[in-house]
Amino acid sequence: NIRKTPFMTINKTKFDGLLLINLDVFTDERGSFREAWHAKKLAELGLPSFIPVQHNVAYSKKGVVRGIHAEPWDKFAHPTYGLIFACIVDMRPSSNTFGRHITFELDEAHALFVPKGFGNAYQTLSEFAVYSYLVTDHWSADVTYPSIIYNDRDLDIKWPISPAIVSAKDKKNSTFRQAYPSYKSR
Repeated sequence: NIRKTPFMTINKTKFDGLLLINLDVFTDERGSFREAWHAKKLAELGLPSFIPVQHNVAYSKKGVVRGIHAEPWDKFAHPTYGLIFACIVDMRPSSNTFGRHITFELDEAHALFVPKGFGNAYQTLSEFAVYSYLVTDHWSADVTYPSIIYNDRDLDIKWPISPAIVSAKDKKNSTFRQAYPSYKSR
């Protein structure tokens, strides 16, 4: 199912609620322009109610992996510069796709709507990338949520660049089975 309006297109994915947004990029001798976020157009295309309260931006070098984090808020994520390998893990125990992942190569012409309940991770493929995301709740050090180790054996994600550069904190994330003891790999 594809819905299109001038400047953007929404595509459903194999995960219920996860949406891939194609953004029309216009280039000329000066550079480029795109509408990365347009609430009215996205709502007309079927984006669920989404009221962002915080805008985060991460700059990452080539090979960096961030995640897998399942924050308790919806996220509209978009690399404003560079190329990333995005990996989304379904961490909703009641879902038919629980414990599965889907990957995308995202650049300036693509965004993802990631509802709460999904784990979000990415690896930078270009020399650097700027990853921008709008979220529906404020970050706080007191908020807890599942974070899964990027190289979890059960998930078996094929990260394109090895060895990956991973923060000390993310290296301590739990395995999927530790976070979800009732999980049975498929």
